[in-house]
Order: sequence, then structure tokens, then C-alpha cells
Amino acid sequence: MLTHGDSDGVCSGAIAKSAYPEAEVYFTSPVGVLDDLRMAEGFRDVIICDIAIDARSCTALFNRLEELSRNTNIIYIDHHPLPDKCWDVDWLHNDLSMCASELTYKVLEDRLNSDMRRVAIYGAIGDYYDNTPSIKEWLQDWDKRSLFFQAGTLIQALIHMGRNYEFKRKLLLPLSRDTIPTEIPSVPEIAREGARAEEALRLRIKKDVTSLQNLAYVIDPKGYMSKSAIYAASYGMRGVGIAAEYREHKDVYDMSLRSRADIDLNRLLRTVALKHGGTGGGHASAAGARIPAASFVDFLQDLDAAIGAEKGKVLSVSYNG
Repeated sequence: MLTHGDSDGVCSGAIAKSAYPEAEVYFTSPVGVLDDLRMAEGFRDVIICDIAIDARSCTALFNRLEELSRNTNIIYIDHHPLPDKCWDVDWLHNDLSMCASELTYKVLEDRLNSDMRRVAIYGAIGDYYDNTPSIKEWLQDWDKRSLFFQAGTLIQALIHMGRNYEFKRKLLLPLSRDTIPTEIPSVPEIAREGARAEEALRLRIKKDVTSLQNLAYVIDPKGYMSKSAIYAASYGMRGVGIAAEYREHKDVYDMSLRSRADIDLNRLLRTVALKHGGTGGGHASAAGARIPAASFVDFLQDLDAAIGAEKGKVLSVSYNG
């Protein structure tokens, strides 16, 4: 099984492992999944959860999966927007209206105990998809306050551990057995450390954020990227926030972007990032990008202009309507 390392990906992976207890779990990304599929040789079932399909590797990924599907049961579960030319195959389950955790539960429901719905709820909370019809219905079977406490503990611990995939792999196993996060060893303590680190991060960004016309950004925030983007938008007083981290070994900036305006980040990034030799995409309000360092400043300027143009269209449509 290949899954993403964020809270929705971990919860999706836990649900899939509950359905397939013998599964071996590996963490990957949209740019890494094609290479990581080499590990799938010889397995009867291959499950991929919460991995967006990168437009530049779409054809190669499809060919690899089609080759695997001759002898392997492929289940690809994702909730990110698909590239313009994507695949019409029965093993791809894609739905933009819900998080990957909810979708994974629904795809594999016949193999699952209904109590695993609360793990899907953790994933939905972590990915800001907790307002769907099914999640609202499932929440009625639990004390909502308790579930949000458990989800918050889990999410804070996962974010604090970053790319420590060994920790996430160990955490995923008890989660797949429906163990509540506060009973998984070290999770509450790590979550508490994370909360302290986030508070220090918030204060740093309040001081260091830079604002353009339509976006605000912080460079190398030395902390959680997604949260940094949220605080950049807040303290920069802009509709879009960006946290950018320089990767010296690749000479690129990796970015997390968050929008609190009526802006489709996924659509804008697929155009603007490509123009600057990078990649980008995700969801309308939460996305990521990787841009060559030499193009970083120009990328910010072009994205700022594209956001402004998009806002102008929205205002025009609203006024004309």
C-alpha cells in the first residue's frame, strides 16, 4: 500500500490496512509514486491512497499501473482534481467532494467494521472536509467533542513529526485497529510539543511575513508548512498565504499554499508553476508547489498577478449577476 504522509493520508492508509491487515505500508507523494511503484512487484493487491496524479507523469504512471493490473488488483483512491487528460478505468476511484479517508472507507466498506468510520472522521477533520453529508451523519454516532479532541491530538502529532515516516508507520498500525490516538504510545506527548512549537511559529510569522498585493508569504518559517501558510495569510492580511522552504540539495523552493478567498489555487498553480519550470496543484483552497530557486521571485509576482486577475473575474461575475 502506498499512501500520503499527511493526516488524511495516514487515516486513509489506516482504513485500507484495516481492510487488508497483511498490507505493507509505504509513504509516497505525487512526484514519487511512479518510482515507488517498483516496490509493488509480486504483490496480489496494490492500494494507493490520497496521492494526486501529477500532470507531467500522468501517462507514465498510467502505463505502469496498467502493466501491473495484468497480474495485480489495483485500487487507486484519490480526491484531488484529475489532469485534463486522465484515465477512464474501473480501478480509479476519484471524488472531489470528500476527503480521501471518507472515500477510502466507502470504497472498502464491505471489508470494514463500521467503527472505522471515526478514523475517516479524523482524516476529514485534518483535511477540512468534515462538513460532507456522510461525515455529518456519522458524527451523530459519536460524541463530537471527543472525536475532535482525538483528531486534534492525532493531527498535531503527525504534523510535528514531519517526514518521520517510521513514526507514522508505527502509528498507523494501532490506528488501523481503531485504537484512539490518545492511547497510542507517545502521541499525546508529541502533540503537546507540537502545540508549543506552533505557538512559537505563529509569533515568528507575525513578525516576518511579507505581503504583496494579493498574497502574503514567509520564507523558511522553521516549522509546519501548512500552518505557516495559514498564519501568513492571516498576519499578512491577504486572501492567499504561502510558506516556502528552500531545498538546497535540489535548489528549489517547496511551498504550501492556503486560500481563504474565492480562488482556485489548484487551477492557477497548474498554469503559473509550469510557466516557471515547476509543478503545483492540489485543492482549490489548499495546494502545494515546487519551483526552481532561480524562478522563485518571478513566480511569486506572476501568481500574485494571477490571483488579482481571478479576483477581478469573481467580482465582475458577482456584480453582473
